[in-house]
Amino acid sequence: MANSPSGDSMTERIVRVLETFTADRSMQSAAEIGRRAGLPSSTAHRMVEELVDAGLLERDQDRRVHLGMRLWELALRGSTALRLRQAALPFMEQVQADIREHTQLAVLEQDEALFLERLSHPDAGANITRIAGRLPLHASSSGLVLLAHAPAALRERVLAGPLRALAPETVTNPALLRRLLTDVRRTGVVIAPGSVEAVSTGVAVPIRDAGEVIAALSVVLPRDTAPDAAIAALRAAAAGTEATLRADRR
Repeated sequence: MANSPSGDSMTERIVRVLETFTADRSMQSAAEIGRRAGLPSSTAHRMVEELVDAGLLERDQDRRVHLGMRLWELALRGSTALRLRQAALPFMEQVQADIREHTQLAVLEQDEALFLERLSHPDAGANITRIAGRLPLHASSSGLVLLAHAPAALRERVLAGPLRALAPETVTNPALLRRLLTDVRRTGVVIAPGSVEAVSTGVAVPIRDAGEVIAALSVVLPRDTAPDAAIAALRAAAAGTEATLRADRR
């Protein structure tokens, strides 16, 4: 892709445009996209029109812009995330039927926990995660599972900080976090009370494929709920998911 006068490629500019959309900012004007992407107004308007023509962005009747269905379609074609979600979803539904709170599936993506799926009971407690949302690796039960089994270089990069606190009990001391991650690898489970929200406890286990941890399966419980039933349900679901993934490779 050709570079712009500022030195960034067309691909980099397209990515910046798409990254201006968030879970809380799903609709924007072309001018807002340009400002948030750091693009000149004329460039932003031209790129938005081209992306709308390609179906990657769409306009509503007020000419505000949102992500297009074609982008969603292309993202799912042959996606390893889709394969994982399809394998895990039946077992997540069983966890949800048993525990009746929040059941979540997360993967490691660019030094964060990216949530691919979330099932929630109408009467479940507090939970800030959402599908396609992210959390810091050190600050959630899913993230701690992923961080514990991440490559050593990534783990050291995260431990070097800064370690931002999402709640008063988020572990932000590198030495304590290092010991916690060792325990996670030894026990195969994370129990994280008050790490994301003071009123909740996150419980998570790893999902493996071909011997490597590829995802974390978690539930979010009210703070005073014993985790034993959730741990048993999650381990059974992880085992079922892993068996499905093995069968898919045959």
